[in-house]
Amino acid sequence: MSVEAVDYYIPIIMFLIIGAVVPIGALIAVKIISPLNPTFRKRSTYEGGLRPIRDALIQYNVQYYLFAIVFVIFDVEVLFLYPWIYIYASEAIPTLGGVSIAVIDMLIFIVVLLIGLLYAIKKEALRWV
Repeated sequence: MSVEAVDYYIPIIMFLIIGAVVPIGALIAVKIISPLNPTFRKRSTYEGGLRPIRDALIQYNVQYYLFAIVFVIFDVEVLFLYPWIYIYASEAIPTLGGVSIAVIDMLIFIVVLLIGLLYAIKKEALRWV
């Protein structure tokens, strides 16, 4: 590897280091700065001053969680369209057999999403109960 190639990895390494240090540093700072004087009311389920009527743990049907996970997956996947649009709008895109590489990448991406959607439908994760 040449020195110029290593220079391209420096921002990535810095990003990974900062990404590891900042959350750990925030947790340590909260542990050091926060006052520690637990009382019975503070450790109760609600801090509103009222006694809880029943247990706070309510069991939900697992279908709600599956529905939410599928929604989040497809919602986050839509965010990947924005970089694709930016790349596709640029003029320096290589072609493969007359078709842009960006179009082929997006077709693969959509096919994988459709396979995931069909799997979720097959497992009845989208059936609201």
